[in-house]
Amino acid sequence: MSVADKLGAGSSFGRIPRSGHRSERGRAKAVAQGDIPEYELVRLSLAEVSPTPLNPRRNFGSEAELAEFGEKLRKVQLAACTAVTRAVYLELWPDHEARIGSAQFVLVNGERRYRAALQVGLEALDFVVRDELAVSREEFVDNLLKENLDREDFDVIERARGVQELVAVCQGNQSAAATRLGKDRSWVTNQLALLTLPEEIQALLSAGEMAERDGRQLARRLKENPALGAADLVSLWKDIKAQEAAEREEKKELLRAAREGRVLSADNTKTPQEPKLARASADTVLSADNTQHLAPATPEGTPSVLSVDNTDQSTKDGTDVLSTDNTKTGVPSASGTIPHQSSEAASGTGPEHSNVPLLRQLLGETPADQAAALADAFSADELAALVKALSVHV
Repeated sequence: MSVADKLGAGSSFGRIPRSGHRSERGRAKAVAQGDIPEYELVRLSLAEVSPTPLNPRRNFGSEAELAEFGEKLRKVQLAACTAVTRAVYLELWPDHEARIGSAQFVLVNGERRYRAALQVGLEALDFVVRDELAVSREEFVDNLLKENLDREDFDVIERARGVQELVAVCQGNQSAAATRLGKDRSWVTNQLALLTLPEEIQALLSAGEMAERDGRQLARRLKENPALGAADLVSLWKDIKAQEAAEREEKKELLRAAREGRVLSADNTKTPQEPKLARASADTVLSADNTQHLAPATPEGTPSVLSVDNTDQSTKDGTDVLSTDNTKTGVPSASGTIPHQSSEAASGTGPEHSNVPLLRQLLGETPADQAAALADAFSADELAALVKALSVHV
């Protein structure tokens, strides 16, 4: 038994039968009679198969990686390759005749399996021949691209090239291409923008050294200033990443300060905290930047309360307390405590509540940013306790 005959038992393909070559007329009759499914598993010699020049994939792995994969195929082929017949393919792309040579079949997917088999000298592989995938240029490229989009190792530039090819066969209609792929038109536009970047930047994206989000940002900058070269864009990228790192560190420091009970001034610099700050003497108050100021006494000798703009707002009896917008919030009771504010103000949901902007600055604007900031600042037990406490107030 030859090596090729030992390839792939075919049991993993369920009920798809393996067959030899049939004439088109004989196959059509068999399908019409229900003797065989619309497509069947066949064994094809690799010598009569050609990859399509349209495949956006360029990186199939090193020779060592292909050889390792080929040895696995020698034992068992878990998935069949997909191909269309030469005649159907050349009806769509007659100018590819010289490029596919004498091949009788053209790959739709499975090129890495094909290359790996050649690398270790295998003679044949299992195929499914599906001419219905090539009823139009759009249909063929759509199927070619969808198969690759599902791969985790399909790098962003390869994907962008595939999208570009699909847009081309859709006569430049990005909306039509997006519909075929089940994506928004903006997604297609962003993919094409990556291909406007210099090759050096595209190489960073392909290697995974630059995030796709960063690539899109550089593409926007390049559109605004076409004179930017590869070196300029790399420098800009490094500046952007450094700024983002500094902002993340600033947020971490703010959260650490809040967690440790340190006081930060309005410009986020440390301000010494008095040991007994919570029990400040009757003749001192705090200004808006958390520094102590002497409170001027009233004619009766009672210390007055300063508003946030540090002006003496004492009333006729020297007992009124002013809110942050300099409106009366109540008079201390005989016990010296300040009457309760309205439920809206006390809960922090009122429009005058001043902690909301600070919290957003500390945690970020989006729920994702807020969750990341809290996770970075607190342990799992502390977060669980926080969630439990919040559930009481919600």
